Amino acid sequence: MIYNLLHKELRLAAHPNLFVFILLGVLVIVPAYPYGVVFLFGCLGPYITFMYGRETNDIYYTSLLPVKKADTVKAKCLLMVLSQITQLLISLPFAILRVHILPDGNPVGIEANVAFYGFGLIIYSVFNLILLTQFFKTGYKVGKAFIVASIPILFLIIAMEVIVHFPNYKWLDSTSPDMMLRQVPVLILGIIIYILGMLAAYKISANRFQKVDL
Repeated sequence: MIYNLLHKELRLAAHPNLFVFILLGVLVIVPAYPYGVVFLFGCLGPYITFMYGRETNDIYYTSLLPVKKADTVKAKCLLMVLSQITQLLISLPFAILRVHILPDGNPVGIEANVAFYGFGLIIYSVFNLILLTQFFKTGYKVGKAFIVASIPILFLIIAMEVIVHFPNYKWLDSTSPDMMLRQVPVLILGIIIYILGMLAAYKISANRFQKVDL
């Protein structure tokens, strides 16, 4: 059932821009570019899809199907996870290629390194938790949910880009093998927070959506 719902999300509910923003993971190869913007696109894609779903009455349509409300929430959560993780996976080969063709680093902000992906997962986790839990209070007020979710992630993205300019945190900006090994705990922390954040987002959103009268 969940597979069928996810298939429905990809074929009917997902806005075409979602797939465009997924492909923007390749921006990590652009020289002198704030790579935190990649994560912003990773948040904009799901938001536009939710807004598109509001205009097409997707939540109402899904609720008419013989599925549980919790499964409707789960399908939306899985769509967000699939889009964001796919974006990161697409960016990986370009991040590796960048090290070889642009070895001088990124003067604007953080490099596309191990710590970068750890921070990205934390940013996604915060955005998903707020957007999903706010949206499923009503099932249609996505604009307000997006504004509330955008404020903390903008601060997180700016902090990520700025912190690497301080001498004590320069190791977070390195692409040398020994420094990236030191960054692994940041990635592990990001993975843990992302998983726990999505589980919390699903549980809270499902409980809230059960109370919504469509």
